[in-house]
Amino acid sequence: HFGAIVPLTSDIYIFKYKSYSSPLSLLHSLYEFNLTPSSPHPPNTTLRHLSSLTQTPVPAEVRQAERVSKYTKFWQKDSKDDNDAHKQDRLDAYKDVVNGYYDGATELYEYGWGECFHFCRFYKGEAFLQALARHEHYLAHQLHLAPGARVLDVGCGIGGPAREISRFSDANVTGITINDYQIQRANMKTRKAGLASKVNFVQGDFMKLSEQFGENAFDAVYAIEATVHAPTFEGIYGEIFKVLKPGGRFGVYEWCMTDAWDPSIPEHKEIAHGIELGDGIAEMRTIADARKALKSVGFNIIHEEDLADRPDPVPWYYPLEGDIMKAQTLWDMLTVFRMTTVGKMITQNGVWALEKVGFVPKGTFDVGESLKTAATYLVKGGQQKLFTPMMLWVVEKPKPAIILPGRLESVIHEPCYLQYRTILLYLLFLFLFLPFLFLLG
Repeated sequence: HFGAIVPLTSDIYIFKYKSYSSPLSLLHSLYEFNLTPSSPHPPNTTLRHLSSLTQTPVPAEVRQAERVSKYTKFWQKDSKDDNDAHKQDRLDAYKDVVNGYYDGATELYEYGWGECFHFCRFYKGEAFLQALARHEHYLAHQLHLAPGARVLDVGCGIGGPAREISRFSDANVTGITINDYQIQRANMKTRKAGLASKVNFVQGDFMKLSEQFGENAFDAVYAIEATVHAPTFEGIYGEIFKVLKPGGRFGVYEWCMTDAWDPSIPEHKEIAHGIELGDGIAEMRTIADARKALKSVGFNIIHEEDLADRPDPVPWYYPLEGDIMKAQTLWDMLTVFRMTTVGKMITQNGVWALEKVGFVPKGTFDVGESLKTAATYLVKGGQQKLFTPMMLWVVEKPKPAIILPGRLESVIHEPCYLQYRTILLYLLFLFLFLPFLFLLG
């Protein structure tokens, strides 16, 4: 229990006890408070970030330590010992796998990568954050997002891409993630960015999207390196199909093992296993698996491309290699430094110390070790072209078919003006030519 000053009225503050799982939970609550400029009480710099103390603590903070500590127990350390039964256990408990991973990894991601938890392509001399934003813009462009469109971000993390895509397209974006701690961070950052009227976040299971939002609810849907956490591609793509309006587009950057990957080769299996263990993934699947799933649920594929296969002078995995000489800008050297041997050692020693004094949940150090494992195998998978984090699919939910009888029987799709033209021509034929033929008869 921790005590804190809590506003009771506009002029009275009281000392109140509330329950938090760790001092870090209290600090996050403190961080969210802002006094109004007109407040007669001490300014923001003195009593900043106390408002959330009057709110109910996020449930994840109570469960966080237990989930993080159990996370690594879902895997066998050696890929040779990991079998189908272990994979099935992870698939059955995918919620625990994902929650345990992101409870421990979210702050480490923010520290090492920023607010956008994904990879991207790089042009020569392009800054790290600029490349991340361009990667998001490219996906939004593929979806043809219109101002005011209702868009769903599946597996939104702490909302970095949702905020960026809303700024880029002026669309209204709703993000969903199963992790309640990420929702807390996403909402706080969105308020600070002044985007609360355009971007919002909800906690939920993306395997039950239609239950939460209803069918035909969104003009477009996207997912950036998130649906790999689903127990099945068919399940998650099927839910996305349901909530997408007819004629709407779904765009995804998917994590996949490429066609060159062969699970019968021990090294290939080890790489997939290392990625699974290090990134909280129950089971890595292939490009063919994802393609088959998209088609099986009813999507029409508009565009398909492995962006990692483009002949870029700078590979997508370069920040993970820990080679400062490859940094594109001076500022990016700091990002790359964190992935060097020294940088990892400093980070992990700091996390170990914070865990010992209770400032981070027990098990966070182990998740950090898992992230180090992930970096190793992501680089190996990228270098050998066995893995891609940016298999791009742009697909469309078909509009209901219009079936015309007789000799003009056909199925008419977009664009709409063609539908109207064909119908008018058919009606013209009925009203003008049929009476003429009747008179001749």
